[in-house]
Amino acid sequence: MKRIRIGGGAGYSGDRIEPAVELAEKGDIDYLVFECLAERTIALAQRARLADPAAGYDPLLEERMRAVLPLCAAKRIRIITNMGAANPLAAAARIREIARSLQLPGIQVAAVQGDDVTDILRRGSYLDEAGLPLDRLGKRLLSANAYLGAQPLVEALAQGADIVVTGRAADPALVLAPLIHEFGWAMDDWQRLGQGTLVGHLLECAGQITGGYFADPGYKDVPGLARLGFPIGEVDHEGNVVISKVAGSGGRVSAATCKEQMLYEIHDPAAYLTPDVVADFSNVRMEEIGVDQVRISGATGRPRPPTLKVSVGYVDSYIGEGQMSYAGPGALARAELALAIVKERLELTGVQASEMRYELLGVNAMHGGRSGMAAVEPYEVRIRVAGRTDSMREAMRIANEVESLYTCGPAAGGGAAKSARDVVAVLSTLLPREAVVTTVHMEES
Repeated sequence: MKRIRIGGGAGYSGDRIEPAVELAEKGDIDYLVFECLAERTIALAQRARLADPAAGYDPLLEERMRAVLPLCAAKRIRIITNMGAANPLAAAARIREIARSLQLPGIQVAAVQGDDVTDILRRGSYLDEAGLPLDRLGKRLLSANAYLGAQPLVEALAQGADIVVTGRAADPALVLAPLIHEFGWAMDDWQRLGQGTLVGHLLECAGQITGGYFADPGYKDVPGLARLGFPIGEVDHEGNVVISKVAGSGGRVSAATCKEQMLYEIHDPAAYLTPDVVADFSNVRMEEIGVDQVRISGATGRPRPPTLKVSVGYVDSYIGEGQMSYAGPGALARAELALAIVKERLELTGVQASEMRYELLGVNAMHGGRSGMAAVEPYEVRIRVAGRTDSMREAMRIANEVESLYTCGPAAGGGAAKSARDVVAVLSTLLPREAVVTTVHMEES
C-alpha cells in the first residue's frame, strides 16, 4: 500500500533550521512542511509590506530555503509552507532567485493568493466575535486574512509545483493538501479529511510532538533537547499515520507526547472546525509500536462550515515599559521603594494609562500578591513597570520614569532598560467562503 512520508520542518516563524535539514537529509521524506505563521505574525507582516511592497514574507525564508533547497531538489522532496505571510508573490519570486543562485534550474514555485480580505472587510459591514462592528477600528485596521483550506494548495501541487508558498492557511491544511493530492481523496470525503486533518494538527508544531514544550524534569524527562529531532508522519491511503523522528536525533515520540499535541489549541476535540472539515478526534487511538514510533488512527469528520474564519490585526494601544535591577543586602527593600517612587511619580505627573503593572521579577511577577514571600530574602531583584496607553508619547513617559531611578531612586540601581511600542492585537470574524477567491501563480527557477 502506498504511503507518504511528511516531515514537520518548523512550528513557528523563528524555529530552529537544523532539524529540517536533518529531515531532508536522513528522514526519507516525500514532503517537507514549514508552518511559520501565527495570528500576530501576519498582521506585523502586513505592516512591513505596506512600508515596502517587496517585503512582508517570513524573515527566515531565505535562510531556510538556502539550507534545504539543494537537498530537497536532489531527493525530489516537495516543500509546502505559509512563509509567504502577507506577500506570497514576493516570497515565491525570492525562492526562485535563491534556487537560481544555487544553480537549481527548473524548480516550480507556486504562490497561493486570496487570503488577504482586508478590502472586503473595509467595504462591508461585519461584526467581530464579540458582536462589535469592525468599522470602529478605522485606520487602526492593519490586516484581515481568511484561513484558506487545502484546495488551492492541492491545485498548486496538481500544476506541478515543487514548492508551494501561501499566506494565511489553516495549519493542518499544509499537511492535508499533499495527502489529498497523492491519494486522490474527494473534497467531501469527510472521514479521510478528518483523519488527514489530525495528521496535520499533529505535525504542525514540529518539535512539540517530539518532546519540545513537553519536558518537565523528573516528571516527563526528554533526552537530547538541544538537538531535538522534528517529526515524520508516515501516512497510508486511509489517513492512518505513524509518527516518528530521525533515528538518533534528540527528543522522544510517545503516546504521551502525541496526546498532548493532539489536544493542543483544540477547543472541542469532537468538533474541530477547519476550512476543510469539522474534524472529530474523540475516538482517536494511539499505540506505541516501537522506539519513538506511535501509530494513530480513529479520527473522522463532518461537512465543513459554510464560513471561513478571518484573523483581523489592528493597533490596539501602546505599551511603555521600564526595568531596573537591585542586588546585595536590602535589594528587595530598595526594589519595593523604587516601585513606590515610580507609582507616585506617574500620579504626580498625570500620565494617562488604562492599565498598569508594578512587578518584582522572580518575586511576584507571575502570581502577584498570591506568590507569598520566600523564606530567604532574594539577593537580587529586578523591577518591571509597564503601562498601557492611548499614545506613544504617554507610553514613553512611563519608560522614562523608570530610567530616572538611576539618579533619582534608591541606591545601586543598574541595568536599566526601557521601551515604548504599539500593541498589534488580533480579533476574528467570519466570511462566507464564496467571498474568498484564491489563485495560483507559478514561478520557475
